[in-house]
Amino acid sequence: MDPISERLRARHPQRIDLSLDRMRALCAALGNPQDKLPPVVHVAGTNGKGSTVALIRAIAESAGLRVHAYTSPHLVRFNERIRLAGTLITDEALNAILDRVEAAMVQTGGEATVFESTTAAGLLAMSETPADLAIIEVGLGGSLDATNVIARPLLSVITPVDLDHAEFLGTTIEGVAGEKAGILKAGARGVVARQSEAAMAVIARRAAEVGSPLTVMGVDFDAWAERGGLVYQDQERFLDLPAPALAGAHQFDNAGVAIAAALELDLPEAAIAEGLKAVRWPARMQRLTAGAYAEKAQKADAELWLDGGHNPHAARAL
Repeated sequence: MDPISERLRARHPQRIDLSLDRMRALCAALGNPQDKLPPVVHVAGTNGKGSTVALIRAIAESAGLRVHAYTSPHLVRFNERIRLAGTLITDEALNAILDRVEAAMVQTGGEATVFESTTAAGLLAMSETPADLAIIEVGLGGSLDATNVIARPLLSVITPVDLDHAEFLGTTIEGVAGEKAGILKAGARGVVARQSEAAMAVIARRAAEVGSPLTVMGVDFDAWAERGGLVYQDQERFLDLPAPALAGAHQFDNAGVAIAAALELDLPEAAIAEGLKAVRWPARMQRLTAGAYAEKAQKADAELWLDGGHNPHAARAL
């Protein structure tokens, strides 16, 4: 375990306790950094969140934007969760930010879970680093997730919804979709991935309730693989683009959602094409070519690929 992870696990409760009250109090003690961010793209969903964040970030950076990104969990180092204007936060900066978060917890007389304190640290660091865009991934659910202290996102994105974390989100698609749809906010457009009929009905109802206009995959836009590339089509355009650098048929859907989000951000087609080619997201259908296990596979005239999933939707994609 890396030192930052050890620090957090030693000082903060390990439970998952979905609530916004503690997070709001903590943010208030820190000067409400969530209200001082650059324009925010908030991303929820069961699967594909990380890949979609990586795709949007690659496109935005190809357009020359400085981009913050907050994702979870990390793969190797805790710092992977917080990217400031394109660069992973340093240990020194992260420890200094966590000192301030913990001081704020003492000030409020409360406590915070690992994810709450991590999210507060990410928001604080992002609020104090100049950037053009912040892409923030929900940790669990949506409506009561720590990231949902963000009141006015520029754009809300919902990736595919399926059963997951039943002990927190419920045992029905409708229940899970209701939690994910909790990130939709008044006046902020929602870009929604292809969904089951049950999930889409819940998302659409929430959008109507709060006044969030929707752009829905399979209705307002679509994307598919064709002739070794990706075709994107909406009501205004037909784009012939490179295939995403992320392997797997499911990544064409993720890329379609990311492209729709990029177009809502007015990013140019050239940046979309470059971003699709440049995107990297380790451990998602990643072919391993170095290391002891890869060498064993090569000697056996085999290939070694790394990926994982922890719910039925991810398993089907894998």
